[in-house]
Amino acid sequence: MTEPTDQTAADGREAEPRAEPREPDACSAPVRVRFDEAGPDGLLRTSVLLRYAQDLAWFHSARRGFDRDWYRERGLTWLARTAEVGVEAEIRVGDELTGTTRVVGWRRVWARRRTEFVDATGALVGWTHVDWVLLDARGAPTRIPVDFQPVFGAPDAGFPLGRVPLPEPLPDAAHAEVTVRPQELDPMDHVNNAVYADWVEEQVIAAGGLADVRAIPRLARLEYARAAEAGATVEAITWRDVGGWSCRIADAAGAELLRARLERRAMRDNDEGRSSI
Repeated sequence: MTEPTDQTAADGREAEPRAEPREPDACSAPVRVRFDEAGPDGLLRTSVLLRYAQDLAWFHSARRGFDRDWYRERGLTWLARTAEVGVEAEIRVGDELTGTTRVVGWRRVWARRRTEFVDATGALVGWTHVDWVLLDARGAPTRIPVDFQPVFGAPDAGFPLGRVPLPEPLPDAAHAEVTVRPQELDPMDHVNNAVYADWVEEQVIAAGGLADVRAIPRLARLEYARAAEAGATVEAITWRDVGGWSCRIADAAGAELLRARLERRAMRDNDEGRSSI
């Protein structure tokens, strides 16, 4: 991402906090789709939108004074709890997009970010919702600092923390093992949340769902239960059912790591953070 733009005063100083009510603070940056971010058909992989959104969220936070050093000094970190990725139109290698992120709601220990991606004409081509839980140095949920409110301006969440409930696997469900590779680990030394979207699509393709993985529009929903560690071997159970595909990933002891859905649909309106999870 280069040459970011955001809501600042004309002389470069941060704009003064606006009186309530206000729109949530937004931050935008251009993105160019790279060759290695697309599949054999030249179209962007679903997981890449999650990667863009994650990077833009950190950029937004740092521009407002809450960079990684600020979090490190206070022993705080954000952990992804659920994510939705909507692909609304074909996104090809070399396409130039603009991503805009904002916190659309929060409640006590968690917050939802909505990030939208538009093409050169301003048309919405993709979006994400990610529900983040704030953790303290012990790894326990902790309250969102009060000094975030005048900066990000998010309203109280009028929606629940996202969930992805799944039915029991069908008898013909596909079973496969996946071993965590070094390049799938992030700076927290566990599998990055975008990698799980790749795992889900790999399993759907192996089970005969290539057309669903590349469908336009489509919606991926992921609920993260716990993180897969370096070198771990996990089991993925994948099956087609009414409306799309379900995938459950668990560790060697049977503890769930991920519940996910892939469906041939996506939300098209800007609904200020409401979602289907």
